[in-house]
Amino acid sequence: MRLWRIFLLGTVSGFPWLFIGSEMTAWLHDVGLSRTAIGLFSVVFVAYTINFLWAPLIDHLRLPGLRRLGHRRSWIVLCMLLLIAQALILAATGPAISLFLTASICLGIAIASATQDLAIDAYRVTVIAEHEEHMIGHAAAMATCGWWTGVSLPGAFAFILADQFGWNLVYFGLAGILVLMLVGILWAVKEPAKSEEPSTVARVTRNQFFDRSYVAAVTEFFQRNGLRLALGLLLFIFVFKLGEAFLGRMVVVFYKEVGFTNADIGVYSKGLGLAITITCAIAAGFFTSYFGTVKGLMLAGIGMAATNLLFAWLAVVGPDKSLLIFALVADGITSALSTVAFVAFLTYFTSHLHAATQYGALASLGNSGRTLLAASSGILVDWLAGDWMMFFILTALMVSPALLILWWIGRSVREPQVDG
Repeated sequence: MRLWRIFLLGTVSGFPWLFIGSEMTAWLHDVGLSRTAIGLFSVVFVAYTINFLWAPLIDHLRLPGLRRLGHRRSWIVLCMLLLIAQALILAATGPAISLFLTASICLGIAIASATQDLAIDAYRVTVIAEHEEHMIGHAAAMATCGWWTGVSLPGAFAFILADQFGWNLVYFGLAGILVLMLVGILWAVKEPAKSEEPSTVARVTRNQFFDRSYVAAVTEFFQRNGLRLALGLLLFIFVFKLGEAFLGRMVVVFYKEVGFTNADIGVYSKGLGLAITITCAIAAGFFTSYFGTVKGLMLAGIGMAATNLLFAWLAVVGPDKSLLIFALVADGITSALSTVAFVAFLTYFTSHLHAATQYGALASLGNSGRTLLAASSGILVDWLAGDWMMFFILTALMVSPALLILWWIGRSVREPQVDG
């Protein structure tokens, strides 16, 4: 039952990306924004990069008025209420009315979603006991399945219906689904057992809170891993998903420019991609548990690079649906493997005592490379004069540094660790 709750929370974690991700990219393209502007719009994802700054609040502070829901659940519910309110405002306005207002609301959605992710990740880390290491891969698989379900299943219908009803009505529908998700969370998700009683502002001073949260979490991470390995882990996490992020930010623009319709994107990219990713994510849980996270990440990284080359091929051939399906199947397989292994990797190096703080910081570091650098993806395409083939080749090459670092990490974790 715990795994199914993790799956449900995964769908809640992925769903807000519909409002600010590929659907918003298509909406911005439809109202006439340039590739560079669309790429820079992804700066709103900076919230996922800096959410570690307020992660200790998720670990240590109770929310007044929501305590009866439980510590983790109360944070999730608060964030969902904020998401619903902002989604309705976004649906009622949109980029055609005010691009600045749209960007501001999308930033607010990203902040609420990034905060919600902290609570959900902390729930997943703490609901699996420390002696249940064999469950980490399966929990990561269910979280991945849930995330892709939350993004892709309603996202497929959003793209299919956009041409007929327009993006404003589609966004109202998505806001309604968010309300149903909130009801599902209140009904099905139970509070996990607490490893430590959270603090309240009234019981600790500001300095004590800082020491118990930020300082303690960082110190514990470096002491447990040693300075050299800890720095290697941080560098790997920063660069691993860069190529995928560059591709992901521009791929909808590529689909539309190469000749695919919104309906094609909904059916093939969202619908087919969801089926492949979920199927492979479940298998990836067993794969990661059997081979280990490092070897799984290595194979997934090589697969990601190869998949990006398939999109380069598609850029040469044009809107060939058979080749698109082939590329999406390969992308679904490698995305599932890499995401499950990456989540398991982060979970493995996170302590239960500082679950939200450490996991949030590690995930934020991974998002920072994707957010800060991938925002220039549109600029890169324009600099290449719209040469999509070369763009996808470059995204494939971006994986190489991460694989070298991962190879070193694999050697280091098998050796006795020496504190730096």
